[in-house]
Amino acid sequence: MLRTALVCVAVALALPATSHADGGRYLLVGGTKAERQTVVSALEASSFNWDLVPGLITINIVRGAESDAIPGQIVLNADLLDAGTFAWGVVQHEYAHQVDYFLLDDAQRGRLLRLLGGLDWCNTPGLRHADYGCERFASTLAWSYWPSPNNCMRPEPRAAGDDSAALPPRRFRALLGSLLTPRMFRTVR
Repeated sequence: MLRTALVCVAVALALPATSHADGGRYLLVGGTKAERQTVVSALEASSFNWDLVPGLITINIVRGAESDAIPGQIVLNADLLDAGTFAWGVVQHEYAHQVDYFLLDDAQRGRLLRLLGGLDWCNTPGLRHADYGCERFASTLAWSYWPSPNNCMRPEPRAAGDDSAALPPRRFRALLGSLLTPRMFRTVR
């Protein structure tokens, strides 16, 4: 996490190129025009309403970096973005972590962990990617809201333990809608 935060700060200071588009409130930092357009296209391809995520998310495009997300920040590998449409699922996956960070509470995460599988939500170091509920959530959101054959988050038919294979897209969308709707319409007293 510290390494990711330091990379984000370094990139933000070194690369002033920025951009903003619909389908979420985010600031793109770094990358080429084509790489930034890949991010915009990826988020626009999804039917998820990224505008539900509060605040401005900073998306840093860094060559050679590992794609990752922390609250309010995303790092995307520029080399991956150069692959175009293939990268869209990863872009959506990393933005889905922002949905987790800002829109879910611990009770909802517990329910999702039981339904999606995994050994821990995201707190135990050393587990495999597929053993984290937060990763299964992000992959399933990316697949469920852009169920395209071009989506790299598409579950493999013979891989029952795939990150995005625990719930069919329609069921996941209904579940997430039921979890988010009460939070979106709470009244302040």
